[in-house]
Amino acid sequence: MNRNNKIYRKILIFATIFSLLFTIIYGSNQYINLYIPDEMKLIVDRDESFEFNVPIQAHFTSEKQGVLSINESNVPKDRINLSEPFSVRSSETGEISVQLKLFGIIPIKNVKVNVISQDELIPAGLTVGVVVSTNGVMVLGTGVVNGADGLNYEPAKGVLKTGDYIIKINDTKINSKEELVEHINIYGEKDITLTINRNGDIKNVNVTPIKSMGDNDYKLGIWVRDDTQGIGTITYIDEKDNRFGALGHGITDADTKQLISVADGEILETRITSITKGQRGFPGEISGVIIKDKENILGSVDKNTEYGIFGNVNEAIFNHIERKPLKIGLKHEIEVGQAFIRSFVDEEIKDYEIKITKVYLGNGDINKGMIIEVVDEGLLERTNGIVQGMSGSPIIQNDKIIGAVTHVFIQDSTRGYGTFIENMLRVAH
Repeated sequence: MNRNNKIYRKILIFATIFSLLFTIIYGSNQYINLYIPDEMKLIVDRDESFEFNVPIQAHFTSEKQGVLSINESNVPKDRINLSEPFSVRSSETGEISVQLKLFGIIPIKNVKVNVISQDELIPAGLTVGVVVSTNGVMVLGTGVVNGADGLNYEPAKGVLKTGDYIIKINDTKINSKEELVEHINIYGEKDITLTINRNGDIKNVNVTPIKSMGDNDYKLGIWVRDDTQGIGTITYIDEKDNRFGALGHGITDADTKQLISVADGEILETRITSITKGQRGFPGEISGVIIKDKENILGSVDKNTEYGIFGNVNEAIFNHIERKPLKIGLKHEIEVGQAFIRSFVDEEIKDYEIKITKVYLGNGDINKGMIIEVVDEGLLERTNGIVQGMSGSPIIQNDKIIGAVTHVFIQDSTRGYGTFIENMLRVAH
């Protein structure tokens, strides 16, 4: 009996130690994923301070030797302890690889650190109209064709899917709905080969048009879209090359919820007609008229990504925006507390006070790196917080542009999310 008790105690002690180690490792891993990103940026020749307070050792590997210093001294054996505050400085641009080890033993995560030159951007905050054309014609869905013979057909069922892009018919490039309809009727009842883009995979499919009752046109039984438009806010302009970033998130199709594949587009002047305040359960919005005259074009759009839309501005935009650049603030520099968003409300660009309440340095949702709360009384009176159309409004803290507004909380329009400016810059070119 006594021997059995000893064995039981040993098993209990082992189970307790194992459980404790598992909790520590799992908890540390969760913390790391939330607060330590997969990629980070540093500014060359600038001390960058960090405070993670975790029992982890970081192992540095640089492309060049002797360019990295920790706490104002050369890195001892390229290792530092993350349980204490520390500062990092690199004398040259380049890439640094960092391996994180729990207790200096158990590998947990690899972090890529890019050392970049100091950039300055013009925080814009201008509300604009955005009009983009798809790269091909987007399929919204398939349906029934009432045939000229009185029967019902579904020629595209099982062949085309929602979200497909039709880019060619029998090797002829298709740019619009009108071109699609025209070429379907040219081929009539003959089998046609459609070149489609399905989630980045280019493939050919065959389908036979059906002559429809009533108009006698040939149809595939599909609903399609070839352009989209809306209102959003320009986040920044880079004066070096006149590149801009806007929205802080991508343009998705209202029906398919998929990121739209953009061929080209424009940003144009917009006349704000009304502002609907946000209410609990109902996000407000900025409504306006996009002025589609040639002289009101402010720039072109060439990229639509998860991080926002990007393109080039022309000189006309500086009739609306002051050329006052700010330094960029990296994600690890962001502090909980006072900040500002720059937005176009009441027919002028102004800075409105907000409070950053939480910062997520990890790589969870790329558009939701921080939680912000509007505290500016004037903006609360006018919009009740964040409304649709303010996406892309630059976030400024300590005289640096640090990010952009991306989403509003449906149940509380005074609060929302922001993305980091370095996320947008990563894909800007």
